[in-house]
Amino acid sequence: MATTDRQATTLALAHALSAAERGLAVIPLSRTKLPALRSPHRDDPDPAPCRGECGRFGHGVHDASTDPARIRELFAAAPRATGYGIACGLPPHHLIGVDLDTKTGTDPSAALRELALRHLFTIPDTVVVLTPSGGRHLWLSGPPDVVVPNSAGRLAPGIDIRGAGGYLVGPGSRTDHGTYTTVPGTAHLPPAPCPPALLRLLLPPPRAHHPTPPSAGGHGRGLVQFVLAAHEGQRNTRLFWAACRAYEGGIGPALADSLVDAALSTGLSEREARATIASAARMTGHRP
Repeated sequence: MATTDRQATTLALAHALSAAERGLAVIPLSRTKLPALRSPHRDDPDPAPCRGECGRFGHGVHDASTDPARIRELFAAAPRATGYGIACGLPPHHLIGVDLDTKTGTDPSAALRELALRHLFTIPDTVVVLTPSGGRHLWLSGPPDVVVPNSAGRLAPGIDIRGAGGYLVGPGSRTDHGTYTTVPGTAHLPPAPCPPALLRLLLPPPRAHHPTPPSAGGHGRGLVQFVLAAHEGQRNTRLFWAACRAYEGGIGPALADSLVDAALSTGLSEREARATIASAARMTGHRP
């Protein structure tokens, strides 16, 4: 088994280096599709928001790199990695991932075709990756001045979007459920530009601006940034932690709307965000 794992890690590294040659920033992933390196701050009693400024590995998508030497260091620190993630939203491709997930029991491909007919756009020829569950990832590129947020099911059931702060499992990665593979004939295509009509659907509607209240000060801004840095799998956890710290510091009510806005930008719904903040308030002995 150990030999098999080493072979899987070596193969994942080779695929990751190949992706990096195309300008795609990568991180090592475990068989569970989560970042293979644990946070260096996991045992800190009161961790400050960090996107890798500490210089250590273990910050998820913020570790992503196209530098071969750094990628080898990442995989050397993650000897059990069997796959790699491709960070979305970064130059030069500003990758947007359209995840057509069949696990919901719906037909996301049909839903995407219906959206295309209704909004008058065509999905261009681009990289398509097959998932072990029978789903598909479509790779698109976005404009450099537009931040596409992550979302789950907002376009239609079964259609998830990987945008800034998110990542896609790269082709060649091995997971507990199988291997990700590229659809024949698409492997060497560049990510096609996202059709403008589709791009408009991916962006959240304009919201009323809730600046960090002056009474919240620098601590409040740091908590908001901590939530903004969350990627999928961390969103509720980071929001709950930040809200707990805000209520413990006496700025919970003043910071709530700013935390909700930050959570929305990571792909959480307003209902989810407000429920998480209310839970944090109760946990710290405050009324939501």
